[in-house]
Amino acid sequence: MPKTKAQTDNDILSASFRDPSGFLFSHNGVLYRQVNHSYSEHYNKLIDSGLYDELVTAGLLIPHQEVRQAPAEENTAFKVIQPEMVPFISYPYEWSFGQYKHAALATLSIQLRALKRGMSLKDASAYNIQFVRGKPVLIDTLSFEVVKKGLPWVAYKQFCQHFLAPLALMALKDVRLGQLMRVHIDGVPLDLASKLLSFSTRLNFGLLTHLHIHAGAQKRYADADIKKIKQGRSMRVQAMQGLIENLRSTVKKLNWKPGGTEWGNYYDITNYSEKAFKQKKDLISEWIARVQPSVVWDLGANNGEFSRIPSQAGIFTISSDIDPSAVEYNYRRVRKDKEKNLLPLLIDLTNSSPGLGWANTERESFINRGPADMVFALALIHHLAITNNVPLLKLAEYFASLGKWLVIEFVPKSDSQVKKLFRSREDIFEHYTKNGFEYAFGKHFNIRESIPIIESERTLYLLQEHE
Repeated sequence: MPKTKAQTDNDILSASFRDPSGFLFSHNGVLYRQVNHSYSEHYNKLIDSGLYDELVTAGLLIPHQEVRQAPAEENTAFKVIQPEMVPFISYPYEWSFGQYKHAALATLSIQLRALKRGMSLKDASAYNIQFVRGKPVLIDTLSFEVVKKGLPWVAYKQFCQHFLAPLALMALKDVRLGQLMRVHIDGVPLDLASKLLSFSTRLNFGLLTHLHIHAGAQKRYADADIKKIKQGRSMRVQAMQGLIENLRSTVKKLNWKPGGTEWGNYYDITNYSEKAFKQKKDLISEWIARVQPSVVWDLGANNGEFSRIPSQAGIFTISSDIDPSAVEYNYRRVRKDKEKNLLPLLIDLTNSSPGLGWANTERESFINRGPADMVFALALIHHLAITNNVPLLKLAEYFASLGKWLVIEFVPKSDSQVKKLFRSREDIFEHYTKNGFEYAFGKHFNIRESIPIIESERTLYLLQEHE
């Protein structure tokens, strides 16, 4: 059967194929969502009940407009809507503990509001939550369904696997266990979480009920007839509200304290003098004003001090670091100061987020979510080149793939921070010199400015990718 013109011109997003209710597609660079006829009853209820307006006003649901754009699949289409664009799609394994917790609480708040208007979340996927203007927001308009009287919450298992299990493991075992979401894209299996958590967590009623007992029930009913199970279970709306409230109480009690205080005052314990610190900030501010980027990625951002130069100028900024404590402190400041243009993320540049899911296309790699207009690599290159043995030529190639402009700081071997790295390893890096740096990066960039940082041995560069 030949494709229609709409099917030919429209590009259905690779991550949007699992839900029969509809899907995302792009046309001429604009993102749309097709609502299928099979979802018409639920969509109309979402709008007519006032739930849509309530959630949008509360900042819990991404707003949209109904448009006349031709659908991507005409035979199944009920409506086409145009959602507000999200500046950057992030994933749960890239969030700090605080981000993850607030995403969970936002999901539960949405569910409670929905129940009061005769609707319920049929999906409780962590991937449906994104951080927009500093707050967690649901981006899947088709996640709701009309409440089916007597039936339990269909997304209960998914919420526990996507939110409660990772959060419990991060809070009570090791914050790095949030990375299990990178392996288990459909959520951390409850039996695995139950085994990893200590026996004492069974004394916590919420964890006992929603994780340990829930895991056992999953195992018992693994091969059972799902229709018979549903027929044998009945839950009134009030009971479902009680379930959600108990989940919310359980999540609220999960806390994680970042290790130590070094990231809270990171720049007070480096070898920057006050003058050097100010000069570095002034140079970056000057270069931002000159280039006027619309998106900045600050890689190895620590607690986000320099990320706030572009973000406070109204530029959307990704502020990433490998250290969970640094990212947590960064996010807490975003919340405290109500910052809208800064997104802290947990990213290991030596093993950044890959393409995941079906055909490795459901969740995009970190690199493929770029490029940025400008990239910062401040006090970073010596860690990548020396600690991780990445050659300068490879680093130059990598940064050239991320953005057109690069603000990068070269830290020589004579710097006290680099000397610390050589205390525990042999110096085998003969090409790690200022000349070696300029040669390697000159393969991909033009040096627009090169400024020595006063009262230090470091040099700050403004580089532009070759045309």
